[in-house]
Amino acid sequence: MATVKLENITKRFGDLTALDDITLDIRDEEFFVLLGQTGAGKTTTLRCIAGLDKPEEGTIYLDGVSVNDKTPAERDVAFVFQSHILYPHLSVYENMAFPLHPRKLSSEEIDRRVRDIAQMLHIEHLLMRTPNQLSGGETQRVGLGRAMVRRPQVFLMDEPISNLDAKLRTEMRAEIRWRQRDLGTTTFYVTHDQVEAMSMADRIAILEAGKIQQLGTPADIYNHPANLFVAGFVGNPSMNCIPSDISAANSELRLTLASNGGSDKSIAIQDEKITKALNDTNPDRDVVFGVHPEDVIVSHQSISNAFQTEVYSVEPLGAETIVEVTLGVNETGSHTILKACTAPNFAAEIGQYLYVTFVADRMHFFDKITGNALL
Repeated sequence: MATVKLENITKRFGDLTALDDITLDIRDEEFFVLLGQTGAGKTTTLRCIAGLDKPEEGTIYLDGVSVNDKTPAERDVAFVFQSHILYPHLSVYENMAFPLHPRKLSSEEIDRRVRDIAQMLHIEHLLMRTPNQLSGGETQRVGLGRAMVRRPQVFLMDEPISNLDAKLRTEMRAEIRWRQRDLGTTTFYVTHDQVEAMSMADRIAILEAGKIQQLGTPADIYNHPANLFVAGFVGNPSMNCIPSDISAANSELRLTLASNGGSDKSIAIQDEKITKALNDTNPDRDVVFGVHPEDVIVSHQSISNAFQTEVYSVEPLGAETIVEVTLGVNETGSHTILKACTAPNFAAEIGQYLYVTFVADRMHFFDKITGNALL
């Protein structure tokens, strides 16, 4: 298969810098996901790799060879677009088989590939239909299948399952990942859906405003976000990020969450590694405290190293219940909210008071000014 390397890629559209000095190194047979919000530059990155857009600066390598001056046809990549355009006069079968004909494969091999991929995508019953007889989701699956039959050096996938319903999207995530492992095809996949990214990727790059914010495995990014943007973007629900301050008192560090004139929401920081790391970075300062909702502990009874606060809302979701507590009213008149993931049978009511603390070694701290992680 192939490696993909982007070295100091910058792409501009007039005064807009879509990609700002991007460097990425995708390994052979890797499933690599570029995750970002709409307008972050994800599709532009794919178009540069495919040769549809040319960067103003930097070099793109496929298998160690610069392809900046190669045409899209010479790059041997398959681009799966978010919106698929099918040949209207051809059947689904003929659309899927179309890219195989120039490769001079036998009719038996073409038929085997088309039917194998059609079965994987659950579209074998559509093979004799024409595009005007397909729904939007069916069209997307056919377009995905047309790319997958080719077995190129690299798959470039631009949110290929975004138009599918939730159940089929879950199935397709597993199917695409399984097929990629089976074929060993290097895959560069872009999405705005962090669930897709976390469940499919070998590694993830977080892109924001044309710049890479963090690169790592899903576990690395979730457990060690590099900055506040990543912390707030990854996770469902996302990490709680609360303006706070840290102070040293009686040989311990205390965390006080913003309470906006209410009673102090304060606990001791009890994890030795976190305490040492904060002491090494001058702890007596304003910070942003971060904690994943599943690392927030709520209780009806008084518990050690906890503060008491009021329930703001309760969201039963079946497998879990999201309990939101208020830390006070901020200067704009809205509540500062802390979300906790609890067991589905946890009983709480709006207006009730609960005791709140955090898993000691799962607390995160960010610089209030730069937004960068302190630990």
